[in-house]
Amino acid sequence: MNDNTRTELEAATFRRLVAHLRERTDVQNIDLMNLAGFCRNCLSRWYREAAAEKGVAIPDPEARRIVYGMPYDEWKAKYQKEAAPDQKAKMAASHKH
Repeated sequence: MNDNTRTELEAATFRRLVAHLRERTDVQNIDLMNLAGFCRNCLSRWYREAAAEKGVAIPDPEARRIVYGMPYDEWKAKYQKEAAPDQKAKMAASHKH
């Protein structure tokens, strides 16, 4: 496989992951963090950092819009729920390592 094809496949996979996360608004970021160690905010930060490595400045709100499909504050208002005590405890425990 050549580099161009690999890059195209990686880009398609990223777009599919982002589309999947946009559809799965029932999955909270804290659930993703507790299970996989990353969330939508991590993806948006990684996107912004990758752009910066290429000399492209993308403000954090725009990077989040790319991942969330809407402004972050709008997504939070529509879909983010208060984390349950057990979710918060698991998150706190995972950050002690």
